[in-house]
Amino acid sequence: MAAIFPKASDLVLKIAGVVIGLGAVTGVAAYAYYTYPANIDTGYQPVQPVPYSHKLHAGQLGLDCYYCHNTVYKAAFAAIPATQTCMNCHTKVKDKSPRLELVRQSFATGQPIPWVQIHFLPDFVYFNHSAHVTAGVSCVSCHGRIDQMIEVRQEKPLNMKFCLECHNDPAPNIRPAELVTKLDWVPDPASGKDARAIGEEIIAQKHLNPPKNCSGCHR
Repeated sequence: MAAIFPKASDLVLKIAGVVIGLGAVTGVAAYAYYTYPANIDTGYQPVQPVPYSHKLHAGQLGLDCYYCHNTVYKAAFAAIPATQTCMNCHTKVKDKSPRLELVRQSFATGQPIPWVQIHFLPDFVYFNHSAHVTAGVSCVSCHGRIDQMIEVRQEKPLNMKFCLECHNDPAPNIRPAELVTKLDWVPDPASGKDARAIGEEIIAQKHLNPPKNCSGCHR
């Protein structure tokens, strides 16, 4: 009986099988690599030169995030506070504590404290803090409950999947802009609205439309 397909088709099928197989393996490997915590830095918690507790300052004492990171409403980057900011309190509070010796040295010499950066984005990613904060995205959405951390760690993956999930469905992460630094905020039960409903109202009022195209974040 004559063959229905020419012999060459066997080779084509074999090549196609190899290509599909390699593609599948590559896809699985890439997914595993880019979602594995060690590769997206989730949980990264470096030792800082000064044992600063956000749980104490932002949590127990109620210090607003904006007091130290005072550029978030107007600049692309969140400022690392100058030593003067620390000394606004610590010229009187625990002014002899050995744990704050490096802070006092920095203030006296003008040399900045070598804080270790925790949250990184690739150089090819454009992220603007002010655009997000003024839209109503809380610090919690990207940084977690900083006010409950003695030592700050990276809580969220900050990868493209994480960003696109919010850009495709921003409502749960949008709140009144004046409440973005109130890390324990929850909707008032008396309003009868949940976070999504409040977010959807703000999106409509501000005509928010987060970019989903490549050029929105890659410039």
